[in-house]
Amino acid sequence: MLLSLGVSLTLFLLTLLSLVFLLLGIGFFTTPWILYAVRMHANQRRGLAGKWAGLSVLDPYRPLPPGPRGVTGHVERTILMLKDPATWRDIAWLIADAAAGFVLALLPVALLGYGLEGWVMFAGLWRAVAGDYWYGFVHVVTFGDAAQCAALGTAILVLARFANPQLFTAHFQLARVLLAPTRGAVLAQRVERLYESRHDAVDSSAAELRRIERDLHDGAQARLVAMGMSLGAVEALVERDPAKAKEMIAQARENSAEALTELRDLVRGIHPPVLAERGLGDAAKALALRMQVPVEVEVELPGRFPEPVETAVYFAVSEVLTNAAKHAEAERIWLDIHHTGDAGGMLRIAVTDDGRGGADVGKGSGLAGVERRLGQFDGIMAVSSPPGGPTMVTMELPCRPVTP
Repeated sequence: MLLSLGVSLTLFLLTLLSLVFLLLGIGFFTTPWILYAVRMHANQRRGLAGKWAGLSVLDPYRPLPPGPRGVTGHVERTILMLKDPATWRDIAWLIADAAAGFVLALLPVALLGYGLEGWVMFAGLWRAVAGDYWYGFVHVVTFGDAAQCAALGTAILVLARFANPQLFTAHFQLARVLLAPTRGAVLAQRVERLYESRHDAVDSSAAELRRIERDLHDGAQARLVAMGMSLGAVEALVERDPAKAKEMIAQARENSAEALTELRDLVRGIHPPVLAERGLGDAAKALALRMQVPVEVEVELPGRFPEPVETAVYFAVSEVLTNAAKHAEAERIWLDIHHTGDAGGMLRIAVTDDGRGGADVGKGSGLAGVERRLGQFDGIMAVSSPPGGPTMVTMELPCRPVTP
């Protein structure tokens, strides 16, 4: 109630005054700061809607470039904020919150208080107000009237028990109507994210091609060249020194076996055979078996998923498991993969370890690469890694199974 009537109304009046002061030039200095305060207030209500009413209200604001300080920076920032449709929706929400939002927050408290008042009358207050007080439709005069007050108070409390959750939710529903991004804003954010994901995908593909080229050049190609040179020398020695030629043929055979092994490892790095043959669940279990740290795996999947999704998740899990074993000094890791049918289908992966914590998702880290890989499929990643551990990496990708 205090936030609705006090803060919202105050910010609405300050915003109106600051917009009027734009005509005098003063508003270019005050408007950005007041609109920042409005956004902080609105974001607090978005957070309360999620925590108290279970309503998800996303941030609709356009990103602001870090402009220079001074008059030019203030003017540019003011114009950018006023061009954002979310700013005007915030202003409309302020006055709606100060009026309807305040009433919707007041009614649950009023129902509880008025219901308890009937029992206070029954407890003895009726003697002090006898003949001069009405409780609802009951004229309080005698003890019998006080008993009727208690009965009426009980009915009001029962009403409050069922009505208050609805009133409480309605308060945050009002906030969500005005504070949530519009469909156009959601689509614009999605296009922006897909645009960034496309660039990340191009960069990742180029880096992957460079890695494959480097591995081929430094590994299998070098061994094949050496084997070709050895066979040339064998051709020259086969008549003059058969023993030496036989020795070089054995060395060439070893080189061919090593080159074949490296090629298989390279192909497995591009697309593991177990992933193609048996799917994500079995591939994750096979990956866990190869780890030096014990990994407990729990998989609950309804079937196979699109091949690009399975590949992205497989390498994301591989990177996270490797980080846990190599950097976190974990003694045990838990891997959970399951699929839910909500929101059109969501693949959720959780990797938890008992390591030292402090995982970094900064630019250039392995986890940043995982986040970019998932972003290509509209996936997200959340990392909880306080110093001292434990570390929990949660990944989500919207997808549906393609085979049962």
